[in-house]
Amino acid sequence: METGTIRHMALFTLKVPADSREAQAFLKDGEEILSGIPVVRQFEALRQVSAKCEYDFCFSMEFANQEDYDSYNNHPDHQAFVSERWETEVAKFQEIDLLK
Repeated sequence: METGTIRHMALFTLKVPADSREAQAFLKDGEEILSGIPVVRQFEALRQVSAKCEYDFCFSMEFANQEDYDSYNNHPDHQAFVSERWETEVAKFQEIDLLK
């Protein structure tokens, strides 16, 4: 198994218009909740601007190693955000995990 910093990115489109108050609230809440998990580093909530990509937004973050990434995935705040917000408000998404 390779080791090193993991960059996790979730590209997504919401069920509401990208410029809506609801979208801004989702991004703000996501940043607040997910960046508050201790193992999360370099969290960014980004707006996608290329016509070549079908998604509107991206959450990007880094983890020191696979153990931290696994800890994030199992963290109660992440689990709650996924079940309470992500699964109900996201129309489509793609996750990308890269080793730095």
